Amino acid sequence: MNASVTVGSQPLTPQDVVAVARHDAQVTVDDDALQRVADTRALIEALADDPQPHYGISTGFGALATTFIAEDRRAQLQASLIRSHAAGTGSEVEREVVRALMLLRLQTLSTGRTGVRPVVVETYAALLNAGITPVVREYGSLGCSGDLAPLSHVALAVMGEGEVRDAAGDRRSAADALAAAGIAPVALREKEGLALINGTDGMLGMLLLALHDLEMLLTTADVSAAISIESQLGTDAVFAADLMALRPQLGQAASAANLRAFLAGSPIVASHRGPECTRVQDAYSLRCAPQVHGAARDTMTHAARVAERELASAVDNPVVTVDGRIESNGNFHGAPVAYVLDFLAIAVADVASMSERRTDRALDVARSNGLPPFLADEVGVDSGLMIAQYAAAGIVSELKRLAAPASVDSIPSSAMQEDHVSMGWAGARKLRRSIDGLARVLAIEVLTGCRALDLRAPLEPAAATGAVRDLVRTRVEGPGPDRFVSPEIEAVTELVASGAVARVALARTDSAHTLSTPVHTA
Repeated sequence: MNASVTVGSQPLTPQDVVAVARHDAQVTVDDDALQRVADTRALIEALADDPQPHYGISTGFGALATTFIAEDRRAQLQASLIRSHAAGTGSEVEREVVRALMLLRLQTLSTGRTGVRPVVVETYAALLNAGITPVVREYGSLGCSGDLAPLSHVALAVMGEGEVRDAAGDRRSAADALAAAGIAPVALREKEGLALINGTDGMLGMLLLALHDLEMLLTTADVSAAISIESQLGTDAVFAADLMALRPQLGQAASAANLRAFLAGSPIVASHRGPECTRVQDAYSLRCAPQVHGAARDTMTHAARVAERELASAVDNPVVTVDGRIESNGNFHGAPVAYVLDFLAIAVADVASMSERRTDRALDVARSNGLPPFLADEVGVDSGLMIAQYAAAGIVSELKRLAAPASVDSIPSSAMQEDHVSMGWAGARKLRRSIDGLARVLAIEVLTGCRALDLRAPLEPAAATGAVRDLVRTRVEGPGPDRFVSPEIEAVTELVASGAVARVALARTDSAHTLSTPVHTA
């Protein structure tokens, strides 16, 4: 993971955003970028002296865009904009999300297309490096004009107002935290208030964090599916490369390759491969895992392309063009990001739904191919993992509700000036909850499948699935009389969310698949 990230020399990478947001990588601003910022600011200063009104520089905002503001009132205009727009409510947004949106806004400021002074850029970097995180509330953004309320809470802290969390996580006034860190508050000047809040940085930051987690979770879904297929005496023949080539979907091929690698050399699979096996086809939740997991992978690839283009963007309104014009535009509209956030929530719900169905099969004596009911130790006395499946089912039901798209909703604001909004922030918030749910559903499948593998003894699992079983056994005991199940689910969820399950499985295969370093989902 990057120890430091340079802003302004080239677009940030997803890995840069994760490094700063989650791992407190230090931020430096490229010297050439600061010079571009200074050059553009000179244009703004010249326009500020022009007796003709210029939007955002010498006028009001939104529905008040035609109201001229005298020079002696413009500093108050900028401060009033931030104070009035810092209108979030609800629970505090997670630290990593706030740091991601701060970094992404810093990147846009560093492009020289927004018209802020270099001191504004340097102050954003200073707050990140000091570990000062403005308190941002969950509700307030409609995703147009960008994430106004969340970004305003950050800008308020830059002004030395509002509340923040310091590097130790203590909540305190922004004025005190900045003073303790030796950072001078910024008194905003013409154009700067708008430049700090007209962006899709919050929803983009959450998209990038989600993509990072999903890369690992979709590999984990292949692992959990392999464990279920193996322990339920399913076949790996349906995952053959030539069969996958008949439908050349890229994600499907990748998931099938994982399944082949995770099941390679399995004595359990080999034990029922002969002519005596009368099963013609496995259920869809086993047989069609590559098709569903692969479709989710392809959805993720599309979302990653959208995110990559957003990372190369300078979103502001008005914007300073390369040839020095000040132009209004609609680039702050969050639709491109909002759509893929919703698309990912659909894919997450479906992958979790299939996982829960595999868990349910393992617990049903009529479908598990010889496993005891609910994998119980003493049938009739013990309930085994019966209620663990209930937990998975409850999560999946919620994920289906969260899959309802936010981006098809719109509610007009600003006296009908902003009459169509993206709701991208809402889509990002629900996707974060969806990813947490997926991790838990996969953990329950892993917990169930590992117990089922043990119950197939003396037959041994494949190297990869056996390694996962052994990892789980470092945290959770094997089959036996009923015990407190909730801590076991939480322990395996931690192994899933940390990426340990995916990494240990990949380490025992010859697969060329690589996995970036994942960390806990929110």
